[in-house]
Amino acid sequence: MEKTRRRLMIEDMQLRGFAQRTQDAYLKQVTDFARFFNKHPDNLGENEIREYLLYLINEKHASYAVITQTYCALKFLYVVTMKRPWNAQSLPRMKRPEKLPVILDKEEVKRLFGATANLKHRTILMLAYSAGLRLSEVAYLKVSDIDTARMTVRVREGKGKKDRYTILSKVALENVIAYLRRYRPTAWLFPSVISDKPIGKGAITQMIRKVRKRSGITKPATMHSLRHAFATHLVEEGTDIRRVQLLLGHRSLKTTALYLHVSRKELSSIISPLDT
Repeated sequence: MEKTRRRLMIEDMQLRGFAQRTQDAYLKQVTDFARFFNKHPDNLGENEIREYLLYLINEKHASYAVITQTYCALKFLYVVTMKRPWNAQSLPRMKRPEKLPVILDKEEVKRLFGATANLKHRTILMLAYSAGLRLSEVAYLKVSDIDTARMTVRVREGKGKKDRYTILSKVALENVIAYLRRYRPTAWLFPSVISDKPIGKGAITQMIRKVRKRSGITKPATMHSLRHAFATHLVEEGTDIRRVQLLLGHRSLKTTALYLHVSRKELSSIISPLDT
């Protein structure tokens, strides 16, 4: 992209309050689009956008996330920055696939906790599960976000730059207190070992991979698996779905309702016609 157009797009994204990660991703997708045709975006239009999206789908076999991100980045560039029309009928957006998550049961979650003797790692896992936190939310926790008086965890600028409060488990708090006494963090709850910055998300991802392997769990198990387990187990215990929505920070109740589909309680309450 031409430097001036790139600068304008960055400024437009900043004015919209886009996270830095989103800005970087949008710029990458627009740059890849321009390089594919070896032309400036000013000289490309609806036909090229359509051709490129079909190329990603049919030849690159790109994921839904990549295709959607590319679509949104190009739409932002042309509609917001370049003030050009966008034909939604000619350029339809891909429908989101409705996949159900694989859920860890409570015993499997316990096995994850028991598969590490590292207090810091166990505290990260316990907080993620007990509060329903995303990977980035765990990484960017500060010591001051743990409110022992109100038994809450403050999530600052979660997805969509939304703050929220979620619950603090008594068991997790015991681990947090032991962790604070041993490691004595000052600002970030889980600081990086090499700088005065929060722990890297890659470090947490590598950690849980090793823990899952040691635990012997055969199901896929990531930090997001713990968030899925948190929500599903709350639903199975009878927690109102709207309260679960608030704890997770979901904008739409439809997103939270996913956990009704994977709840064993909901499924076990239905009697098969064969049994009647």
